[in-house]
Amino acid sequence: MLPMNLLLFALLVYPAFAFVESTLSAPEDVAINVLVFSKTAGYRHESIPDGQGMILELCAKEGHSVAFTEDASWFSDETLKNFDVVIFLNTTGDVLNPSQERAFESFIKRGGGFIGIHSASDTEYEWKFYGRLVGAYFKIHPEIQEADVHIEDPNHPTMSALPKVWRRKDEWYNFRANPRSEVHVLATVNEKSYRGGEMGNDHPIIWCQDFEGGRSWYCAMGHTKETFREPLFMDMLRRAILWAARKI
Repeated sequence: MLPMNLLLFALLVYPAFAFVESTLSAPEDVAINVLVFSKTAGYRHESIPDGQGMILELCAKEGHSVAFTEDASWFSDETLKNFDVVIFLNTTGDVLNPSQERAFESFIKRGGGFIGIHSASDTEYEWKFYGRLVGAYFKIHPEIQEADVHIEDPNHPTMSALPKVWRRKDEWYNFRANPRSEVHVLATVNEKSYRGGEMGNDHPIIWCQDFEGGRSWYCAMGHTKETFREPLFMDMLRRAILWAARKI
């Protein structure tokens, strides 16, 4: 296994390294074990290696164990029992077969945590369990531009360090349906602050929920490479991992 500092360097400097299975070991007393899944069966975001690098750096700082894969065979009961949180990082399309889907459902029902980033909502349109887990499906997006994100629940631990109005640049998803009735909305994007919003005055962009024994947290941000270099985004994800693992 590569030393931790060399693995971090390789992932950040050589993006192709991110597309093979890579594991960072942490001390045995670390409570949170994270799996990052970034398989794509549709559009592939150029920012995936940047997201992987950010998560690797974050987990190294926090002392978490983290593994990266695009091999769907990891979605088995035997493998998933080793993880507390699974992050779908810019996945797209149909990425799991029925047996792998059942294993992931069991993982959630055993209390596992799920984090979806950006195009995690552009994934598994025919899998009803996943649709309810992620909260909403992607519909369309306008061009990349700046917009104002309004923090709706500043008391939630994943939102508490963010400014009340967070202006940033990204690709702002419109969804097939508003998820508010099914999830706890943490932040919305103000459609008056950019062009191309189609959801009106209530446009959720970050949300969470307790779901069938597990926890789910979703953020629609994450299209751009720059997103994964933002200190505020990194700190938000740090808190999301803790929340999904029931540590805060």
